[in-house]
Amino acid sequence: MIFDPFAPLRRVLVRRPGADLGTADPEAWGYGGRIDIERARAQHKSLVEALVGAGAEVVLHDLPQPGKADAVFVFDPVLIAGEGFVTLSMGKELRRGEEAALQRRLLDLGLHHLGRLEGGARAEGGDLLWLDESRLACGLGFRTNRAGVEALERLLAPLGIAVEAFDLPFSGGPERCLHLQSLISRPARDLAVIHLPLLPVRLWRHLERRGIRRVEVPAEELPTLGPNVLGLGDGRVIVVEGNPRTRAGLEAAGCEVIAVEAPDLCLLAEGGPTCLTLPLERSAEALGHPGSGVANPE
Repeated sequence: MIFDPFAPLRRVLVRRPGADLGTADPEAWGYGGRIDIERARAQHKSLVEALVGAGAEVVLHDLPQPGKADAVFVFDPVLIAGEGFVTLSMGKELRRGEEAALQRRLLDLGLHHLGRLEGGARAEGGDLLWLDESRLACGLGFRTNRAGVEALERLLAPLGIAVEAFDLPFSGGPERCLHLQSLISRPARDLAVIHLPLLPVRLWRHLERRGIRRVEVPAEELPTLGPNVLGLGDGRVIVVEGNPRTRAGLEAAGCEVIAVEAPDLCLLAEGGPTCLTLPLERSAEALGHPGSGVANPE
């Protein structure tokens, strides 16, 4: 397995929305309303088609996850790093149990298991952001705690990867999901998409020191997931439809923008393209797969 967080996306894992997403209580799960499962599945299919059209091989996580409405957001339960993965531990109690199923799927795919978070250590993928190949930013908030950061430090140190923690703002409080990647995406090595007013100051200083170009997301496009941008490599990105100022900023930065319409899947369930995808392989070199496509069609 080859993984460079900013290289072109070669292989990616997704999960089709399960029936539990359509029957989930919006208040309990923190959704913006009841989700129409057939519309959500159609929107997910459009995302998969965009990924395939961009040249990525798409593989499915299809192991049973009864009662786990959020399991469609495959980015959160694990961290892909080096030539393997770390099993995380979800801060959202309703999501605990997703980790073990995704771990089994990745082992089936032949990925190397680097270890897992145990005990009271908590971390979710949405709070983890690659600064470069050897530095990982962790957002300390309601979903990721200090013990989780320390566990990641121990597991990633043998790979030469340093971990740096950044405090997240209170924002909507413990019942709302504010991940670090709710505020910032890194679709390219020299580019960040940010909502500046809530960004940790130390993280802003990091971007400044390294001369990383920035696309700023206005306040009105934060609820519609403006910062949630999936980099495909070679200047291509996938965004949620309906964020014109963010899209204009990306295009001005030289990006080719692919917008997906997903009002049920993304806006009501509050998870965008980065949440719905788990990049497994990124490389500047073609990997010699027998062709792009979906390994197990929906």
